[in-house]
Order: sequence, then structure tokens, then C-alpha cells
Amino acid sequence: MKFGDNLRTIRKSKKISQEDLAEKVGVSRQSVSKWECAEAYPEMNHILKLCKIFHCKINDLVTSDTIDIDSLDENVKMSIVKLGKEKQRKMKGLSKALYILARIGQIALILGVFSVILTMLITPYITSNIKAKENKIEIFHQEITYQNQKGTLTLTSPNKTWEIKNTEDKNSLLRLEEMLKNHSMTTLTIFIELAFSCLIGTLILLYFTMKHLEKLFRNIHNGETPFTMENVGHIKRIATLMIISILLPLFGGALGQIGLGEDLGIGIELLDFIYILFLFSMAYIFEYGYEIQRDSKGKMYGDEYE
Repeated sequence: MKFGDNLRTIRKSKKISQEDLAEKVGVSRQSVSKWECAEAYPEMNHILKLCKIFHCKINDLVTSDTIDIDSLDENVKMSIVKLGKEKQRKMKGLSKALYILARIGQIALILGVFSVILTMLITPYITSNIKAKENKIEIFHQEITYQNQKGTLTLTSPNKTWEIKNTEDKNSLLRLEEMLKNHSMTTLTIFIELAFSCLIGTLILLYFTMKHLEKLFRNIHNGETPFTMENVGHIKRIATLMIISILLPLFGGALGQIGLGEDLGIGIELLDFIYILFLFSMAYIFEYGYEIQRDSKGKMYGDEYE
């Protein structure tokens, strides 16, 4: 089946006469007839109009399982190839930008891990110099007094006074004050270090997530198609790592709440589950695309676009 046959088949399936189609495209009925009889080929702007009228893709008009694109007019063929190259360029450009960003993310996460480790090392020194008294907190021998009156929490140090009216901030500070009074610094230090350990674990999981993202988009950039089982594997691993990175802080928070007897306000959000479901859905879409592509022996980037 060649271009003219494709055009005639689609036109008849849409129940459009040659006269009506000619009027919509802006050419004569004879031109449409010549196109269908393979006596002439439309210009590229006319092909684009046909696609808009029929709500179809260029490939639906100019190609099929048995058609030879070389049978088309040279100008039309080059225009089609040009469009294909433009789409390929955008896909490759986007995938390249994403794997570069994933690489930068890995570096940032490594630096984050070292920063948290450094904080863990100095935390015992800091907590050993904090003491809680009645309406006072002593930090490195500097006293800060606080009063909660008329909905405002007032903090006063020898050099400065702060007024905190935001309810959430105020409640957080009061909760911290209660924890300092109800628990020893040794206990608080242990659970602070536990929280930092969970944070390090989360950062490491995110590092490997970024690593798989880099490989995924590098494969899309360098490969003939994104629909490969290797890419499906990367997406599934990304989803698994994200699930663990969500559950790990919850586990650490649960231990903290049990050990301290305090509600730390740590919980899982519905949006987290939506992210995971989306990623697993993408994995199965890629897997389905791979199966279709394997059956049809199709490729995303054809040799003519190289």
C-alpha cells in the first residue's frame, strides 16, 4: 500500500469526498485525485493539513508495514526525515540533561552524607552543653528565658529578645522544652544520633536512586529505543529504593516515639504512595512497550536519523 492508497483508505473511512477534502486542504479536487492515483505527491504543508483533518500521524499517510518511503517525492521524504530528526534531537537532548542532573544529584548526596556524619560527630559536644531549667534553657553557659503569654512565646537572652506568634513554631519549641526537662541528655543524644543515622541511610538510598536514573536516561540517550528490559529493571529498582527511603525515616521515628514517649509527628503521606504507584506503572508501561516493540521489531531511532 502506497501513499495514494493510504490517503484514499483514510478519506473513505472518514466519509469525506474528494471535493470536501480538496476544499479543506485548499487545493483542487483534481489534485486530491492525482495524490490518490500516485500521479503526484502533496507538498509537506498539505500533508500536515491532511494529518490535522484526519487526526492522524504522518506515518499513517506515508508508511505502512509494506510501504517503501523511497517511493515518495524526494522533497516529501526529506521533510519527513527532518521531522523525525527533530523529535529525536529533542528526546536525546532531554535524556542527556536528565542523566547529567542525576549525576550532579549523586555528588550532592555524597556531600550531604559527609555533612551529616560531621554533624553526628559534634552532636555529643553540643548536647553536653545544653541544660534545661524552669522557664530557662542554658546553651554554652548562656541563659535564654521564655514566657508564654497571650498567645506569644517570648525568648530573652542577654543580648536579644524574640517574639514567636506562629502556633506551629511555638508548639515545636515548647515540645522541645518538655523533652529537655523530661529526658536526660544522654537519652536525647542517642535518639538524635539515631535520627541522623536514618537520614544517612535515606541519603544513601537516594544516591542509588539517582545512579539508576542516570543509567536509565543514559540508555535512552544512547540506545535505539527506551523500551528495553534493562530500562524496565532500572525503573523497578528506582521504585523499590524510593519505597525503602520513605519507610526508613518512619521506622526511625517510630523507635524515637517509643523510646521518648513523645509524639514526633512523623507519618506517611498519601502523596508518597502516589509517587510509588506512578513509578511502578511506568515500569509496566515500559515492559509492555518492550513486548510490542519486540513483536514488531520496531525502533525508536531509525537509521535514517543518524
